[in-house]
Amino acid sequence: MSNNKDNADAPDFASWRDLRCFLPYPQLRLCIERVISSLPRDAEECFDKTRLRISLDDCEPGNGRTVRVAEPGPSGISQCVILKPRLNECSHGFICYIVAHELAHAMLNNGGWGAIQDREDAADALAASWGFAKLPYE
Repeated sequence: MSNNKDNADAPDFASWRDLRCFLPYPQLRLCIERVISSLPRDAEECFDKTRLRISLDDCEPGNGRTVRVAEPGPSGISQCVILKPRLNECSHGFICYIVAHELAHAMLNNGGWGAIQDREDAADALAASWGFAKLPYE
């Protein structure tokens, strides 16, 4: 079950780089900023067109989730990457890998990449091409 709050104070979805919700999680926020700053221009343009939203998972058992997803953008779609607060406790390298992997899923619309048809392998390969190779959980 999902609760969507209609909140007038919600951030503008025009900027997928709005990371205010991550202020209480400094390591996670720093890693998101690092990945974003490393993205190639085509990825940035893709996320601008699809009105990507990077959000903090705020799921509360029994109460659902209040994460808002952007209205469709000019391309007719919107996307949301939701990251768990517990990532803040992981190693810097692992957090960056997870963020890049999830952004790669968004860019690929959860599909393949080139000859790679498996969506998880495709997201790993694209993230690695951005400089964030798959790392084990730490």
